[in-house]
Amino acid sequence: MVKAIVGANWGDEGKGKITDMFAADADIVIRFQGGANAGHTIINEYGKFALHQLPSGVFRENVVNIVGNGVALHVPKLREEIGTLISGGVPAPNLMISDRTQVVMPYHILFDQCEEERRGGKAFGSTKSGIAPFYSDKYAKTGIQVNLLFEPEALRAQLESILPIKNALIVHLYNKPPLDLEEIYQEALSYGEWLKPYVADVSAFLSDAIRDGKKILLEGQLGSMKDPDHGIYPMVTSSSTLAGYGTVGAGIPPYEIREIVAVVKAYSSAVGAGAFTSEIFGDEADELRRRGGDAGEYGATTGRPRRMGWFDCVASRYGCRVQGATEIALTAIDCLSYLSEIPVCVGYEIDGQITRDFPNSSRLERAKPVLKTLPGWQTDIRGVKSFDALPQEAKDYILFVEKELGVPITIVSTGPKREELIMRETK
Repeated sequence: MVKAIVGANWGDEGKGKITDMFAADADIVIRFQGGANAGHTIINEYGKFALHQLPSGVFRENVVNIVGNGVALHVPKLREEIGTLISGGVPAPNLMISDRTQVVMPYHILFDQCEEERRGGKAFGSTKSGIAPFYSDKYAKTGIQVNLLFEPEALRAQLESILPIKNALIVHLYNKPPLDLEEIYQEALSYGEWLKPYVADVSAFLSDAIRDGKKILLEGQLGSMKDPDHGIYPMVTSSSTLAGYGTVGAGIPPYEIREIVAVVKAYSSAVGAGAFTSEIFGDEADELRRRGGDAGEYGATTGRPRRMGWFDCVASRYGCRVQGATEIALTAIDCLSYLSEIPVCVGYEIDGQITRDFPNSSRLERAKPVLKTLPGWQTDIRGVKSFDALPQEAKDYILFVEKELGVPITIVSTGPKREELIMRETK
């Protein structure tokens, strides 16, 4: 049975914690898209960790963790990430990497940095991790799959074909020094040498696992608003963030996904540029940012302060819809406990008309939030593990969100730690 854990918002919803929780009863956890440009923060008995490419099952010794073919594999950062885990006392992860996964090359990172610099005030807010240039090359059929790293002659031929085009742009558009073929070739060979123990035919492995009835988790990166087709284009990421893409990015049949858990944060936050209708500013935003998460709302990869906003029913309902959510995990509700009143965005006003439907990007730029105020509870609820033990106002907030989204909320996170969860029975 395959279960997908994906984000319904802008990312940073707490997918890592939810995946880590479900991994206790899983056999396999798969990252199916994205790269080192975002992180999942997990707090457990080993400490606090920010995972960037590793699946969130790495803290469970019985779990096989897979980097799927849809991932943008940044080898040096993966090596560093594994080293951080081991130095933190975590057993070496049981890791597999698909032989069809493609590799982030040094020039992808260079191009990402140069393009953001060139765009100046119109930059996309990229993490400069090479993600957009990587996926551009992948779909232009000039990428480098992991399996090519073990074929020296074919690898060199591919680089000899690619680098003249790259250097023309680097020298004449960005005014930077040209890339050195031999230097990049040797670095790529070193990637292959390090990766070799992890690389496998993941598609065949998963086919056997499904036949044998193994429990499989698909772990998404970012959220619905960052999907290149259904998100706030062009301020999106470069791979699909939707559960439906999980079958492509992992290499399994689409009908095998039986459950889709959409992770939704009890307020809104976002990193990067783009329309953000419920956004708040100034002291109000600073206070929510300071109280958010275990150490405030700052990007797990970049450290950048996240943009803050009230819960957005319009965006979250749409996010759950495009994910195909069968249930919701509502996170970070404990962070709202300081408020006597909690605004919630229940609609958008666009050109004088109010809508509850999430609009396309052109209309979204003109949207203004329609707010409804709910009573706060002003009681510390961190670590509460029973729905009935919550203050009535907190229960009402959860039920209001559930009704607005139209999907049952089965999990409520009341803190960043693994055990700070409410497992809720729904009808």
